[in-house]
This record gives sequence, C-alpha cells and structure tokens, in this order.
Amino acid sequence: MRGQKEPLYRRVNTRTHGVHHGGGEARWARNTKATKTSEAVRGSMHPGHRHGLDYTPLYRFLLSKVGQDWDAVHAEAVARLDRPDPIFEMVALRKEDEQDYIRCGESSYFSGLRVNAANQLEKVAPDLTVDDMMPFCACCTHTFNGERFTRRFEGD
Repeated sequence: MRGQKEPLYRRVNTRTHGVHHGGGEARWARNTKATKTSEAVRGSMHPGHRHGLDYTPLYRFLLSKVGQDWDAVHAEAVARLDRPDPIFEMVALRKEDEQDYIRCGESSYFSGLRVNAANQLEKVAPDLTVDDMMPFCACCTHTFNGERFTRRFEGD
C-alpha cells in the first residue's frame, strides 16, 4: 500500500460479546406455512443496512477540507471509500438537506456541511461550538467535532 492513502472508514468489531444489532425474531418464523405463501416476507429484513463500518475518519477529513474546492474534496473522498453514500450524511448539496450538526454513533456529533455558490465546502452553522451543545444523558462522553462537551447534563 505504499503511496496509497488510507481509507476514510474503519471496521468495527461486531462479533464481541454484548454487541447486538437488533432483529433475529423473523428467523423463528421462517419455513412456516405462512411465510411460504408470502413473497413480501421472504425478502431481506433490512436491505442496504451495513454493520461494522465507522465513518468517523471521513467526517474528520471533510471538516479539515472546509473552504476548499468541493470537486477536488469529493474526488479524493470517493477514491478512499467503499461507497460514496456516507459523504452525503454530512454534506448537503441542496438547501433543504442542510443540518447544523449530525449525529454519528451514540454520542458523537459533527458540524453539518454544505457546498456554497462558489463550489466550496463550508459549515452550515459556523458559529456553533462545543459550548453550545448539550448532552442528553449523564452516562456517556459526548463530543462535537472530536472535542468533549463543556456543558454538563441537566437531568431530572
């Protein structure tokens, strides 16, 4: 892999004890009389759902490219990904898709990005900082763009 850049995603261990991804109840209904007659029931439970990939390196890469030409950033990101879809979880090409921030995982947040009229990557809410973010529970370490939240959870 000399001369080739590392991918912008990483594989996450999904076989560890205690890692559950939901589902499984349908396996008990397979091969019964009801499922043999229904075509709709025999399809995939969650088509397109992929476990075991973490796109945090992609989000950090995109944040580091704010202010640069979108076409160049997009071309480099696509070359280093398994599929281009995760880019558009963070980057909005249309006004109605813009978000101030996105949630990645359970307690990690990143700034939402957009492509401006000059074809440059920019933050949707450039004034949003880690000081503005509020955690939704006391048990997790919440981060915004890789920095820990400064405010504490204000629960019941």
